[in-house]
Formats: sequence, C-alpha cells, structure tokens
Amino acid sequence: MSRLEPNDPGQHSAAPEYAPEPDSAGQLLPDGEIGWDGPSEYAYGQMPTGPQRHRDGLSVAGLVLVTALLSAVIAAAGTYVVVFIARPAPPPAAAGRPADAQLISLTQSDAIVRVAAMVKPSVVTITAAGVTGVTPFSVPANGAGSGFVVAADGLILTNYHVIAGASSLMVTLDDTRQVAASVVNTDALHDLALIKVNVAGLTPVTLGDSSTVRVGQLAIAIGSPLGTFTDSVTQGIVSGTDRTVTVGDGAAQTEKDLSGLIQTDAAINPGNSGGPLLDASGSVIGVITASAGGAQDIGFAVPIDQAKEMISTATK
Repeated sequence: MSRLEPNDPGQHSAAPEYAPEPDSAGQLLPDGEIGWDGPSEYAYGQMPTGPQRHRDGLSVAGLVLVTALLSAVIAAAGTYVVVFIARPAPPPAAAGRPADAQLISLTQSDAIVRVAAMVKPSVVTITAAGVTGVTPFSVPANGAGSGFVVAADGLILTNYHVIAGASSLMVTLDDTRQVAASVVNTDALHDLALIKVNVAGLTPVTLGDSSTVRVGQLAIAIGSPLGTFTDSVTQGIVSGTDRTVTVGDGAAQTEKDLSGLIQTDAAINPGNSGGPLLDASGSVIGVITASAGGAQDIGFAVPIDQAKEMISTATK
C-alpha cells in the first residue's frame, strides 16, 4: 500500500511543479510519498510529475470507407472508435487464405479535443480562504483546487480536502465570473464534497459508470494546476483500478486510507484536486484526488459512483 502526503495547493506563489517543497518543519518529503493535489492549507509537500505523454492513435490509412457506414459507427460509439473491416473476398486462386483485416481508429487526439471542448464549460476553480492547518503560527492563506458542475442550478462536486477548514469559498466559473460558494454536504471518508453557488443555467457534466472502467482505456484530466493554469487538459490511460492508498497530513500528524481508487498516468499536479477524470466520450469516471511524490505519472481519482448517492440526495 502506498503512502500519500498532502500536496502544495496551487497558490500563485507556488514553487515550480518539479521542486519538492519543505513541510512545516522545513524537511523535504522522502521519495515515494503520495500527496494531495489540493489547497495550501492542507499541503505540505510538492509532488513532481513527469512530462505529459502524447499518445496519438492510429491514423486512417489505406482504406476508403463508405460515408454512411462511418457516420453510423460514430453515432453509435462516440469519437474514440476502433473498427475492423474485412476486405472483399480474394480471387479464387487465393481462396485458401483468410481475408485480410484493416484496423481503423479515429485518433486519441481527436477524442481529447472533442472532450476538452465539451467539458470545459463545466469545470471551475475553487479558492479556499482559511489557515494553513495545525502549525505553530496558523498563518492565513488562500489555496486553490478544482471542481465541476453536476447540476444546472449551481451544484459543484470537489474533494473534501479542498474545502475542509476553509473560512470562505470562492468559485471562478468558466466565463471568469467569481461567485461565493457554500458547503452543501461532505463525505470525508471518500474525500468528496458538494458546494453550491447561486448561479442558474450552468452546464453540468455527464456522469459515467466507474464500475465499467477498464485498465488501458483513455483517461483525460481537466483542472487548474497550481491554481493558475485554469482549464489545463492532460491525457493518459487508466493504469489500475481498486487501488488503496494512505493519505496523511504531515503537520496534523493524521493519516487515513482511501480505497477503490482509479490510478492514472495522466499528469496530475497541485490544484488539480477535485477536477474530473473523463473517458473518451467525455463522461466523468472519477474525481482527481492525489498524486505520488518521488515518482512520475502516478495519480489517483475517486470513482464517480462513490459520489452519485450524495449528488442524488442534494438534487431531490
């Protein structure tokens, strides 16, 4: 089981993303620890992540496909499509050979562009005003995390550790409006929270089914790394499912386990916490919560199924 350590929040004055930050005692976190990607009041270590990897899919080559057939396939399966097409039967002399097959795939980059454009209006930046936590001085600070709209009347899902202990919350919408938010409900066990802004007509995300997530499928993360680079999009794959990790607050000397997590190699940085992890169709499969320090491309998300009951209760 891996060990997690609270991350640097995404403040405007945050150190470069590859430089580990000292904890409250001034000591660098040891390699191999894993930490939150949320606000500074819960952050005591910077977690480096590797450079983003671009995985372009196969391009269409060597085959002319009837337009009507391709349109039907896309309508049925979205933009991330793999189709096997058999060529016409070989001449009689070659009748003993199996028919050749050609793999046709719309590229991953096409899927990512479409998903980013579709989900961007639903992703928000959350600024939490409070204190740095249990430290000798409890210095006031602002931390930043991410979230996403789950109901048109202003209901937003994020991580519990993004809003815990905050004296006030401010949400920056996709259209740059900044509005105050209040806490509706929290689930500390699964690191989830619902907050609300008094704004109508927002664009909610589509919630996916995290029970069907498969290792190797495309994973897309959108959020506000460092609290500054809003609407940042990174891509990777689902690296594992049903992971259990231990997260800890170095200053408060507390630890807890998070289980059932989705692991991804999409680049995750401080400030991404609370943002959506999406599949190739643009449906949310998880809520980004943490990434590993001392390693590259190891991030974790809470499966969206763990949030559905809380969302359903709040929208009744």
